[in-house]
Amino acid sequence: MPHMPPIPARLPLRTAFVAVCTAMLAACASGPRDNITLIPADQIAQESSKEGLFTQPLKYKHSKPDCKGECPQIEVDSLVFPGVPILTELVDHALAVMTGTSTDHPQPYDTIRQYEEYFWQTAAPRDSTMFSAKARYRNQHLTVIELNTWQYFTGAAHGISATQFLNWDNNSGKVLGMADILQPGAHDRYEQALRAAHGRWLASNPDAQRDRAGYDRLWPFQPSDNFALTDAGLVVKYDSYQLAPYSHGQPELTIPYGELQGILKPEFMPA
Repeated sequence: MPHMPPIPARLPLRTAFVAVCTAMLAACASGPRDNITLIPADQIAQESSKEGLFTQPLKYKHSKPDCKGECPQIEVDSLVFPGVPILTELVDHALAVMTGTSTDHPQPYDTIRQYEEYFWQTAAPRDSTMFSAKARYRNQHLTVIELNTWQYFTGAAHGISATQFLNWDNNSGKVLGMADILQPGAHDRYEQALRAAHGRWLASNPDAQRDRAGYDRLWPFQPSDNFALTDAGLVVKYDSYQLAPYSHGQPELTIPYGELQGILKPEFMPA
C-alpha cells in the first residue's frame, strides 16, 4: 500500500457515515485527549511507527442486572486506540448507531454504554447484541477498521447483522470517504469495476451457477460505497440479504488495483 496523503444493515447509515464521522470528530476536537490506558506515550509512538496505530482489545460480556433465568445479553469485542482517543470514541459511536431496525427515528443513544442502558429497559428475555471492531488492514499511514453488529430479537428465526468499514488516515486524523479516493467523475467507472467483481463472485457461487437468471432476479447487483483499502485491492462488503440469501453471510467483492487504473487517485495506487 502506498503512502496515504492527509485525509471517518443499514443503507441510510452508509450514506451518511462519513458525515456522521466528520461531525463526531468536530465535536471531540477541543481540548487535550487523555491516554485512557496509561501506556507511556513514547511506547505508543514507537509501536505505531512500526506497523500502524497501536491497538488494544476491549472485550466483555454483560447480562441484564438482577435478571434470573433467560436474560438479555450484550457482548463487546472491540478495539481501543491508546494514542488516538478520538478514534476510540468514533469506533464506539459508530458501533452504537449501527443498531436498531428502523430508520424512522434516531436512536436515543450515542455510545455503547448508553445503548446498554437503553437495551436493559427494552429488551425481551432472549434478546442479544454483539459489537465487534477489528483492524482489517493497517500500516504507518492507514488504519482500516471493520465494524460489525449482530442483533437477535426474541422469537426471530436468526439474528440481524450489519457491517461497515472505517478507513482512517493516521497522518491527518480523518476518515476517508469514497469522494476522497476516487478521481473526479470516476464513480461510474468504479461501479463498472465493482460489477465485474460481482460477476466473478457469482461464477464461484453454486446457487447462481444452478440458475443464473433466477438468481439475478432475486439477488440483483447493488452498488455500494462500503469500501476498505487493503494490500489486495479495494474490498467492498455487503450486509446479509443485499446480494445473497442469509446463508451466504456478508459477501465481499474485491477489485484488484490493476482494474482501478484511472479510477483511484494516483496516491492510493500501489507504487
